[in-house]
Amino acid sequence: MNDAKFSKIIDYDALKREYGDESIAKDAGYSPLNFNQAEKKAERSLLKGSRLRSYAFAVLTRKEYSKAELIEKLALYAEDRNEVIALVEELANQHYQSDQRMAETVLSSQKRRGKGPARIKLALKNKKIDSDLIREEMQEIDWLEQAYQLKVKKYGVDVSQDPKLKAKQIRFLQYRGFDLDVIFKAISRREDDD
Repeated sequence: MNDAKFSKIIDYDALKREYGDESIAKDAGYSPLNFNQAEKKAERSLLKGSRLRSYAFAVLTRKEYSKAELIEKLALYAEDRNEVIALVEELANQHYQSDQRMAETVLSSQKRRGKGPARIKLALKNKKIDSDLIREEMQEIDWLEQAYQLKVKKYGVDVSQDPKLKAKQIRFLQYRGFDLDVIFKAISRREDDD
């Protein structure tokens, strides 16, 4: 140990003599033979009352959550699931949490990513949000224009006569979540059809 890289700065031998090898490891909270660290983490104190409320506010300041997601997230750290459900209901009544806001956020982010109505509904379902919350907003969107812009971005403005390329474009737009009637109109639309 005398040829250590930083031997002039730290005298390792003196530290070992003074504290002993195992006592340094125990003071740091670990030892090579301690396999119970996962059990210690599992024994952490669970939240309730004002601590749970504070944690819920901290979670909501970072990101918007649906009711179901927030309940699941808080339940991981809470002592009582019923207390979590009551707290989330209270937060929703006071408009700190809103499924409507979350649905609008999902709609705008998915639309920005070039997703169609089917993929947006699937994203809402995964977040356990009712798609009826944004039904009007979904009807106002020009899905044909969205599909056409995606097709132009990926394949250009030319209308292909090649069946293989057409099939490729159809699969691409289907994967993105557009309906077949919209897809056929988008891939056969010419630039001067506007």
